[in-house]
Amino acid sequence: MRAAGPPRTAGRLALLGAVAALTLLPATPSLATPLTTPAGTLADTVSKKEPVDLDALFVGAHPDDEAFTLSTLGQWKEEHGVRAGVVTVTRGEGGGNAVGPEEGPALGLLRESEERTAVANAGVGEVFNLDDVDFYYTVSAPLTDQVWGGDTLAKVVRLVRQTRPEIMLTMDPAPTPGNHGNHQEAARLAVEAFYAAADPKAFPEQIRDEGLRPFAPARLLTGGARGTSATGQDCAATFRPTYPAQNVFGVWSGRASAERGKTWAAVERDAQRVYASQGWAGFPDVPADPAQLGCDFFTQVDARVPFPAPGTAAAASPTAVLDGALTRPAGTAPLGTRFGLRTAAFDVRPGAPFKVEVSAAAPPREPLGRSSAALRVPAGWKVTGSGDLGRLGAGRSGSATFTVTPPAQADPGRARVAATLTTERGGGYTDRQVELSPSVRGEQQPLPQVAQYREWTGEIGVPQLDGLVTPVLTLPSGGSGQVGVVVTNVSGATRSGTVRLTLPAGFTADRAEAPYSELAAGESATVPFTVTNADPALKTSNEGGDYAYTITTTSEDGTATSRPALELVPAATVPRAASAPAVDGVEGDGEYAGAALNISRLWEGTACSSAADCSGTAKIGWHDDTLYLVVHVKDDVLGTRLAADDCKRHWRTDAVEVTLDPRGTSENTSTTFKTAVLPVTAEGPPCVLRDADNRQGPGERTAPGMRVASKVSAGAYTVEMSIPMEVLPGAVDPDHLGLNVLVYDSDTQDRTGQTRIGWSTWGGVQGDPYRWGVASLPGYQPPADRPATPPDPEIPDTALSSLDSPQSLEQAVRVHLPLAGGPAAKPSRGAEVVAARSTAGGVKVTLRAAAGGKAHLFARDGQGTAGSRVVTVTRKGTTTVTVPLDRALGSGATVVAGWEASGGGTAASQVSVR
Repeated sequence: MRAAGPPRTAGRLALLGAVAALTLLPATPSLATPLTTPAGTLADTVSKKEPVDLDALFVGAHPDDEAFTLSTLGQWKEEHGVRAGVVTVTRGEGGGNAVGPEEGPALGLLRESEERTAVANAGVGEVFNLDDVDFYYTVSAPLTDQVWGGDTLAKVVRLVRQTRPEIMLTMDPAPTPGNHGNHQEAARLAVEAFYAAADPKAFPEQIRDEGLRPFAPARLLTGGARGTSATGQDCAATFRPTYPAQNVFGVWSGRASAERGKTWAAVERDAQRVYASQGWAGFPDVPADPAQLGCDFFTQVDARVPFPAPGTAAAASPTAVLDGALTRPAGTAPLGTRFGLRTAAFDVRPGAPFKVEVSAAAPPREPLGRSSAALRVPAGWKVTGSGDLGRLGAGRSGSATFTVTPPAQADPGRARVAATLTTERGGGYTDRQVELSPSVRGEQQPLPQVAQYREWTGEIGVPQLDGLVTPVLTLPSGGSGQVGVVVTNVSGATRSGTVRLTLPAGFTADRAEAPYSELAAGESATVPFTVTNADPALKTSNEGGDYAYTITTTSEDGTATSRPALELVPAATVPRAASAPAVDGVEGDGEYAGAALNISRLWEGTACSSAADCSGTAKIGWHDDTLYLVVHVKDDVLGTRLAADDCKRHWRTDAVEVTLDPRGTSENTSTTFKTAVLPVTAEGPPCVLRDADNRQGPGERTAPGMRVASKVSAGAYTVEMSIPMEVLPGAVDPDHLGLNVLVYDSDTQDRTGQTRIGWSTWGGVQGDPYRWGVASLPGYQPPADRPATPPDPEIPDTALSSLDSPQSLEQAVRVHLPLAGGPAAKPSRGAEVVAARSTAGGVKVTLRAAAGGKAHLFARDGQGTAGSRVVTVTRKGTTTVTVPLDRALGSGATVVAGWEASGGGTAASQVSVR
C-alpha cells in the first residue's frame, strides 16, 4: 500500500494552453494504407530501428476500455488499412476476476493477455501499457491524478511523439455522474498530450536527450456522444446532438466485414467476450438484423486539419473521422493540409465585436496555390475582413483576420463559428465554439470534482469541454442545505444586479432574489440561498431524479439563465439503543427501534424480477461508541460461495455493503469507511472486508473490533454487524453522517453479479459520497480527543511492470519502442540477449551489457512462458546464466529479455533458442 502522491502541477498544465491548440506544424502526410515495418532479426533491440508509425491511437485507463470502439477500428483497418494502437494506463489489477484466483500482478498479466487477444480481433496489433497502478473504483479524477503521479503525461506524450498517430481517440474527461475517475483522467491525459506532443516547450528533455521530435496529431475525439439517433445505416445522419455546436461523427456497426463474414458489431461482441475475467464471456449476441444496430459515435474535441462540415453527407460518411487526416474525399484539400480557426475569446457578448483568425498551411511537399478563407456564423451575425490567404506554396502558411459581431439581441448559448477553405487543390472546413452570454452569468456552485474539471478546461485551453455536465447538489429528504450561486463577470467593467431562483414544486428558499454589487471585471462572487425540501413525500435517489430549477441573473446589459438541478437523498434518524444489540444474525425484540430503510431500489444492473429475487430492508442503531446494523435480504438464488481467503471484491457474488462518511463532506471514498459482508463463504461462516476506502483489506485487520454474523435460510439471508466508530476515518458529525446500504445480488456460479440495489441509489453511487443518504444520531457525541480530519488513505500499489510481462517485451522488440512509455536505455547503458541454448537444466542465455543493470529473462514458445529469471548484472561485459524451466520447451522457442538500465531507461531483445 502507498499514500497518494502529488498531482500534476498547474505550472505543468500552463505549458498546454490554447495557443498550442492552433499550432499548424507541418507534418508528413499519412497514407490510408500505413507503412509496414519489416520484421527484424530476433536479436534486434528496440533502439536499432525506427519505431512503429501508427495512424490512430486510443487512450484508455484499463484493459477493455477500448472494447466499444473495436467495431470502428476494425472497419478502418479492413477498409482503409488504418494501423491503430491502444494506450492502456493500467492493467486493471484492481478489478475483479471471474475466472480464477489471480490478483495483483498476476491478474495484470491475465488482463493484458485478454486485451491483446480482444483487440487483435479488430486488427489492432499494439497495446502500450504504462504500468500505472489500478487502485480501486473511484469517480474522482483528482484522486486518480494523485495516485498515478506526474510522470504519466510524459509517458503518453512520448508515445504520441514516437508513434505519430494522426487520429487520437479517448474516453469522456468530464465528471459525469458515475463516470470512472480513471476514465476521466485517461481522457484528460489524451487531451493534454494532443497539445503537448506538438509543443517543443513541453517535455523538452524528450527532444533534447532522446532525439524525439514534436508531433501534432490531426484530430482528437472522445468516444460516445450526448444526443439521440435512429438505428440502422442512417444512424450517423439521424444523430441529433444535445449540444448543437458539437461535432459528432458516427460509424455504423451494422456494416459487414468482408473478411469475417459478419457485422462489425458481431466482431466487436466476439472481442468483448474475450474479457472473461471481467464477466463478459456471457455477453449476449448482438441483433442479427443490421437495421437494429447503431453507430459508434465520436465527439470531436479539436482538429488541426479540415474535416467534414456538420450536417453534410460527408459528415455522415463512414470515413468522416478519417477525412482530412488519413483519407481525402473528392474535392477536398490534399492530405497534410493544416487548417485552423482561433477566436480572441471563448466568452463573447451580444453586440460586442471579437476577432477571429483563420490559418492554413500547405503540405510539406505539395502546394495549394491561390487560397482564401470565408467565415460562416449564425444568422444575423456580422462579419468583416478579407479572407485572402495568398498563394500557398509547399510547406507555406497564411492567415486572415476577421471581425465578428453578434446582434445585440442574440440569444445566449453555445454557437459555432466556422471557416471554409478554398484553394486550387481543393477545399476544406473547420470551426470552433464560442459562448454567447451577457456580461454576468450565475451558476449553481459546482461540486469539488466539477470545479476542478472546469479549472482544468481553462488551463488546457479546451473551454468547449466545459458545461457538458448538469450542475447538481444534493439535499436530504425533508431537510435544508445551502445553495451557492456563483456570479461571474466576464466583461471588462464592474457590474451589479440580482440573482433569482425559480424552484420546482416541493422546494422553498429563504429568499427568492438576492443582489450582488460592484462585481469587478473578471471576478466571481457567491450569492448564498438556503433551500429546503418542503415536501418529504417527493421521491429520492434515482427514482426522483433531477429536480431542475432556474437561476436568473440580471446585469446592466441583459439577463442570463442556467438550469441546474437538486437531487434528494434519503434521510434517517438513528436512535440510541437502550443496550447493545447481540450481533447474532437475528433481529431481537426491541434491539432496533428505528424505522426500516428500504434498500430495494435498483441502482445498477438488471432489475430484480420480483421481490423474492432481490429486495431488502435495513435497521440501524447506536450504543455507546458503536453503530449496529441488521440487514434483511430476500434472495431466491445465492451466488458463488467464495472461499474465506478470497473475501474481497464483493461485487462478484452476494454481499451487503455499508458506506459511512463520518462528516458527510468527503469528495471521494479515500476519506470514508466502506465495508462489505459476504453472508456465506465456501467454508460456511460470513466474512467481512473493506474496499475502495481509507483502508482496504480483511476486516479483522482493517476494522478491528467489528463483528458480523449472518443467518441464511431458504430464499433469504440476514446480516448483522457492529462497527466501532473509532475505526472510521475521523470523528462522526452526529447531525450529518453520510450513510448508504447497498446489496449486490448474483444468481450465477461464475463469480459475476447481475443486480445492485440499495437505499440511496444512483449509477456509480458506491464511489460518490455526496450522493449517499444522510443520517443523524441524536444524543451522540464523539470523544473529544478524536480528530475530525481523516488520516492519509492507503492506496494499493500492486501494478505489474512491463519488464515482467513477456508479451510487452515481445511487442517492444517488434515495434522498436522502449517499455511503458518510458525512455529507452542509452547505448552506453544498454544490453541485449545474444544467444540462447537448451541444456539439461533449462536454457543457457548469453547477455551482452554496456553497463550494469537488471535483466528480466523469459523462455517462451507457442504455449507461453516455460521459465523465467531476473538477473542483476554489475558491470559491462558478457554474462551467461541459466533460465530454469517449468516444462519442456516446444518448437519455435525464444528467449525474450527486458533490460532495466541502472542509470534509467529500458530495452528489449529476443533470440531463438538453439
